[in-house]
Amino acid sequence: MRGRILDAVERLLVSAGADAVRLDAVAAEAGVSKGGLLHHFRSKQALLEGVLNRLVDRFEAELPPGGSPPGAFTRAWLDATIPDADAPARDHADQVSVALLAGMSGGPEVLAALRRHYETWQRRLADDGLDPATATLVRLAVDGWWMARLLDLAPPGGDLHRGVRARLTAMIEEGT
Repeated sequence: MRGRILDAVERLLVSAGADAVRLDAVAAEAGVSKGGLLHHFRSKQALLEGVLNRLVDRFEAELPPGGSPPGAFTRAWLDATIPDADAPARDHADQVSVALLAGMSGGPEVLAALRRHYETWQRRLADDGLDPATATLVRLAVDGWWMARLLDLAPPGGDLHRGVRARLTAMIEEGT
């Protein structure tokens, strides 16, 4: 049931934003009673923490383990975040965007958890065997890209999408 509830929170976040995540709306979207929801999640903050933790776990499952070849973590960061083909964020479950929404809207505790993950990820990028400035530049470019996708702030599309992704990939390859 926890998974079904978290799926409902993700759908609400993607379709209507953080304001749509209300206990009654989540219960209805998940097809559970409000009591069933409260058994698993005591508050909106707990729901958002649950979504963030689940999505961070999924994201980390796509990242290589420590000791991987140089550039592997930075390359996986790009691959896990920006699809090869251009597709608007609203057309698929953009997990990073949902995690960002959850982190930004879940209060200081949820945002603090997201910041701790980012500190860990940044250390891994800096220790990825590339010039740390290059790895960080790739992270910042990717983060800005998915923010543009999330908020529909003129994200690169079509040939530009493919060209920007190819340039980021080349930066990683040049650094290994």
